Amino acid sequence: MANLKGILDSIRKIMWTDTGLNGDAQRIEQLGWMLFFKIFSDKDKELEIMDDNYVSPIPAELHWDEWAGDDEGITGDELQSFVDNKLFKQLKEIQLVPSEGVKHKRALIIREVFEGNNNYMKSGTNIRKVLNKLNEIDFNTTKDKHAFGELYETILKELQSAGKSGEFYTPRAITEFITQMINPQLGEKILDPACGTGGYLTAAIEHLKKQANSVEERQSIAKNIIGWEYKPLPYLLATTNLILHEMEVPNITFRDSLDQPLSNYTEKNRVNAILANPPFGGIVANNNENNFPQNFRTKESADLFLILMIHLLKQGGRAGIVLPDGSLTGDGVKQRVRQKLLEDCNLHTIIRLPNSVFKPYASVATNLLFFTKGEPTKEVWYYEHRLPEDYKSYSMTRPLQLKELAPIKKWWTDRKESEVCWKVDIQTIIDRNYDLDINNPNKKEEVIEHSSSELMELLDASFDRSHNLLTQIREAVK
Repeated sequence: MANLKGILDSIRKIMWTDTGLNGDAQRIEQLGWMLFFKIFSDKDKELEIMDDNYVSPIPAELHWDEWAGDDEGITGDELQSFVDNKLFKQLKEIQLVPSEGVKHKRALIIREVFEGNNNYMKSGTNIRKVLNKLNEIDFNTTKDKHAFGELYETILKELQSAGKSGEFYTPRAITEFITQMINPQLGEKILDPACGTGGYLTAAIEHLKKQANSVEERQSIAKNIIGWEYKPLPYLLATTNLILHEMEVPNITFRDSLDQPLSNYTEKNRVNAILANPPFGGIVANNNENNFPQNFRTKESADLFLILMIHLLKQGGRAGIVLPDGSLTGDGVKQRVRQKLLEDCNLHTIIRLPNSVFKPYASVATNLLFFTKGEPTKEVWYYEHRLPEDYKSYSMTRPLQLKELAPIKKWWTDRKESEVCWKVDIQTIIDRNYDLDINNPNKKEEVIEHSSSELMELLDASFDRSHNLLTQIREAVK
């Protein structure tokens, strides 16, 4: 088996020397399309061997083996020109024939990936070096594919510190916990309408694989795992992620989930389960708020996604989602959205998380909401997840771990109030104008004790700060 970590480290070092790459987000996008095309091409070879009727949608001269697979192949300016002027250009315009089934669906994936992404590298020599490193990985080898699937997670995690790209990554502890609590079953349709890099989708796939007892049951998973994503980079990364999880034709659509009237979604579009971390803090584009009923129109993306998800659930459908504190409170549209949630669904559980779970991308306080459509809420249980004792906050190097959520799983089936959990009846919530931002009434006030010497040191430091501030004010007045 190839030394995959060593290969990726070598690729990073090569990319750092290329003048066309500026920052982690561009490096991940560059590596993303190259990895995607290598994985996709390897899968095509496997499909052609297994199915005599399958023909790759990739034109022969553009197949990975033809231009990238030979370590002594084209390089330098010739390779640079080929990638920029031929590969990207032709794959963006790849022929689509709807009657060709699997070939058509895979051709559509290729076109959408190459329409939305770019080749940033400016050195054909560096491109050749990266290609040769990727050639050391055989994605048709089970060991290589499985090991790389685990390593791919570290690539996705790097998005957390890659500027705005961090919004597309949800910590794995959250995706796995929500999936386990919703407990999707074989045959159910599972949707993530803002799937980012595919974390919830892959968590659901692995959850369902454990239930499958036949090849047919495993093959049925792909069509029932549905994702929507409207940004090119996460769409590319999510598609690659699902292929690594043995989904030959990932059921991910490149689209804005808010781009059509709510009334367009009928019963045939509804799903059994939704697992999602909808975008929050964002402003809706293209006047898409007009696709919603007048009383729910807002520019706040999280509120519109909540209305959309309620609408998309079947009767009896379950949802586990992430929402910020800001969505739990507020008047006007926000209040009407919460009222609809509580009247149409049983919002049975809210898990309150520390505000550092999504650091460094976001430091807002977040919550996990669990609800079932079809019956109104009678009471809401709250559980306050606290930081481990020796933590001041979560971080990239010390993220939230799934094992930390084990006490919540234990409490889930036998609920009792305690210092970290409490319940609130619906009348209390109605009296609060449907405000769900309810603090823990059982929380003991933390008493901080200081010795006399510590108190004097704190007082001394306070005097110093006051003196410095006064000096600055005097200087400013002069």
